[in-house]
Amino acid sequence: MLERWHCGGCGLEHDGIFHLGLPAPYHWRGPAEPEPNEALRMEGDFLSDDLCVIAGEDYFVRGVLEIPVRGHHDSFGFGSWSTLSRSNFELYVASMNGALLDDDAIWTGWFATWPKPFPSPINQPCWVEPQPGRLRPLIWLEDETHPLAVAQREGITIERLIEIYAANGHRFGAGAKPH
Repeated sequence: MLERWHCGGCGLEHDGIFHLGLPAPYHWRGPAEPEPNEALRMEGDFLSDDLCVIAGEDYFVRGVLEIPVRGHHDSFGFGSWSTLSRSNFELYVASMNGALLDDDAIWTGWFATWPKPFPSPINQPCWVEPQPGRLRPLIWLEDETHPLAVAQREGITIERLIEIYAANGHRFGAGAKPH
C-alpha cells in the first residue's frame, strides 16, 4: 500500500497514502467548474477550490479533516467543507492575502461534506482551525461520538483506509497494479 500503485478505479497512479476531497460543499447546486479565489464575490453564488458563497448568505471554506493511519507516520486527509460566519469568512479570506490571525483562532461552523463510507455528518457542528500561510484549515467534528470523529481521534487501520478509497472510486486489489 505504501508503494506506487495503479488504481483499478480511476486508472491513475497513486503513491502510498493519498488524500481525497470533494470539490464543493454538499449544499452547492451551481456549476461544477471552480473560479479563481481572486474572483471572490460575496453576493450571489461563488465557488473556487477553497471558498464558496451561496446566495450571498452562506459562506464555506475548504479545510482538511485529518485521520491518523495506525502504524504509519502519514495521516489520511479528507478535503472537507465547513460553513463560517460572514465575519470569520472575511477574516479567513484576509489571511489568505497575508493578514495575520490570532495564534489561537478556532471558529465554529457546520460540517458541509459527506465523506463516504461514514454516516452523514452534514450540518453537524464542527471546529475550524486556520493554519499558517496558505495551508487549508483543519476541521474536527464537535460530536465526539460520530464515527468520523472517532476515526479522527483513534485513527484507522490500513484496511479501513482501503475501504474508504473504494467507497470513493479507488480500488487497491483486483485491477490495481503495485509498481
